[in-house]
Amino acid sequence: MNKLVWALQILAAVAFAGAGSMKLVTAPSALRANPQMGWSTEFSDGAIKAIGAAEVAGAVGLVAPAATGILPILTPTAGLGLGALMGGAAATHLRRGEPAVTPIVLGLLAVAAGGLRWRRGKAAG
Repeated sequence: MNKLVWALQILAAVAFAGAGSMKLVTAPSALRANPQMGWSTEFSDGAIKAIGAAEVAGAVGLVAPAATGILPILTPTAGLGLGALMGGAAATHLRRGEPAVTPIVLGLLAVAAGGLRWRRGKAAG
């Protein structure tokens, strides 16, 4: 079971690190020009960068605390935070009449990874 939990954590972390990094390194004007990033037209440059930073921080939080044993409670906390962030993303897409499958799936993946890590920590403690 531990290998499955690690696989979920790493999968979610890679997805969020990639998405967040893209938002951090790509000019907001370039994001707005991408038809698949239509949501970005509703957010300021700073908000887009903050979303990217939150995704990258969440990705680190999904893996680093559990891997190092330093403040391991931050792993489920990161999962919950990313789930909330993806809840907002899903709401934005739905409000715009766009499909919200990707943020819903990513949010559930993050919450599941964090929740399973929390359960493992509780069982071990």
